[in-house]
Amino acid sequence: MRRGRVKWFSPELGYGFILIEEDVEVFVHHSDIDLEGFRMLHDGEEVEFEMIETQRGFQAKKVMRIKPDSVSGESNHNENSNE
Repeated sequence: MRRGRVKWFSPELGYGFILIEEDVEVFVHHSDIDLEGFRMLHDGEEVEFEMIETQRGFQAKKVMRIKPDSVSGESNHNENSNE
């Protein structure tokens, strides 16, 4: 399994790209995200995945979030609610 960070992901288009440590972009399709329900990723999110090489380049398979509760800084909203 490889690790990377989501460069961008469009829920409207259903795909995006993961950036791995060697500055290589890896295509990710929503059907390859290992989540239940609506499958999407957030920009900057850390993920783990298997990588294959296709005719068009690298593609991520079996994509899993490394820290699912770190999405979009949700904990920051809770801290500010005391005001």
